Parts: sequence; C-alpha cells; structure tokens
Amino acid sequence: MKRKIVMIAFILLGMGMTASAQFGKKINLGKALQAGKDVVSAVTLSDADIANMSKEYMAWMDTHNPLTKPDTEYGKRLERLTGHIKEVDGLKLNFGVYEVIDVNAFACGDGSVRICAGLMDVMTDEEVMAVVGHEIGHVVHTDSKDAMKNAYLRSAVKNAAGAANDKVAKLTDSELGAMAEALAGAQFSQKQENAADDYGVEFCVKNGIDPYAMANALTKLAELAKDAPKASYAQRMFSSHPDTQKRIERTKAKADSYAKK
Repeated sequence: MKRKIVMIAFILLGMGMTASAQFGKKINLGKALQAGKDVVSAVTLSDADIANMSKEYMAWMDTHNPLTKPDTEYGKRLERLTGHIKEVDGLKLNFGVYEVIDVNAFACGDGSVRICAGLMDVMTDEEVMAVVGHEIGHVVHTDSKDAMKNAYLRSAVKNAAGAANDKVAKLTDSELGAMAEALAGAQFSQKQENAADDYGVEFCVKNGIDPYAMANALTKLAELAKDAPKASYAQRMFSSHPDTQKRIERTKAKADSYAKK
C-alpha cells in the first residue's frame, strides 16, 4: 500500500540556489550557524564533503521511504527501463522506486535516481525515462550538488559559536530531515531547468526513446497540476508557472531538430 512521502522536491518543478564560500573553515552541523548571520557566506564545502552528504542523505531517504522490491511490478518495470543504464558521463547510477503516491522523481549527486510510484502510474515508459533523463541532467550540470550545498547552509546553520572545525560532522537523523525539508523548498533557475530539459531530450535520443517524450511529460505534469488542490505544491509551483508552456515549446522544438535528421 502506498504511503505519501513528505520530504521530496526535485522533479521538473525546479530547485537550486548558489552559495558563497570565502574562508577555509568548514561548519560543524552540531553547532550550525544562526539563521540570518552573515557568517553563512564564510562556509566552504569541498566536493568530497558534498559527495559524503549526498550518500548520507540518500541512505536516510531510502530508510524513511518504502523502496520497492525487485520482484514487484514496479521493480520489474524499473529494471526493464533502466537495467542497461549503468553510468552517465562517468557517474555510476543506481535506480530505485519509492512506493508512494507522489508524481515525482529526483537524482542525487552520488548517482542515485529515485522515481515515485505515483509518477510511474500516470506516465508511459518513455515519459518516465524522459523525466529520469531530466533529473540526471541536473546532476551532470552540478545543479544537484549546488542544491545540496545550499540545503546544508539553509538547514544546518544554527549557532555560530564554535561552529568552525576542520571536518564536516556526520549528519544526524534530525539534520538529514531538516536538509530534506530545505531541498523541498528550493528551486532551480529557469536556465537550469532549460538545460535539464535539453539533456532529457538528448538522453531520450541516446537511448532510443521518442525525443518528444520530454515535452509529453511536461505537458502531462501541467495537466495534472490543473486538477490538483489549489493549496497543493504542484498547483502553486507548476500550473501557474509563466514559463511552463515555453518549456514545452522548447522541448518540442528540440525534438523536432532530431526528428528531421
């Protein structure tokens, strides 16, 4: 039986910001900076720090959400769709399905790609793969890494006193939950979304999938958002977004360029 997931964002709606790093000290999550302090700009995180955080975050997500078994209907469909995709641009990938009702998916900087059963229920195989390609695009373009960095800063920085340390502390369960909440409230820029859309189309072409699947997936998500409750996240962030139709038109035009070859 599907349970509703609380702490996932990422999908095609967008997330992501930028962070400033000026000094060489790293923050200890146990003594995170007070919200609103100017010291936030002084925090620096290495790629290794963010990679470790991504692994911890995914372990937390997989613990707090029901991963489907390989022998289930969703598991078998996932293997059929993604079993041949082992890595992209040198990044090793691992796929999973959360048996939750959300129409959603995301990819993390450690190569983890998670698809919600709700998305698989409403989309064709090709549309699912277009969404997967879009999310992988955010990772390849380092959008997901930047988002993780900012989620760390937004959720972890609580108390400036003694926060500086030479090593980023291991995240606690509550801190990982706070990071998930911060990620859920973030957004990618329009430029980042367009680049991920383009990657999604190219991903489809490379894997023998209809290049129009990206536009079809966006169209379907926009239609679903229209019927969603007015207070829902999808209604607020997708159906009313002024650039949604432009994104659909862009992806169609990009698909046209491949169809004419």
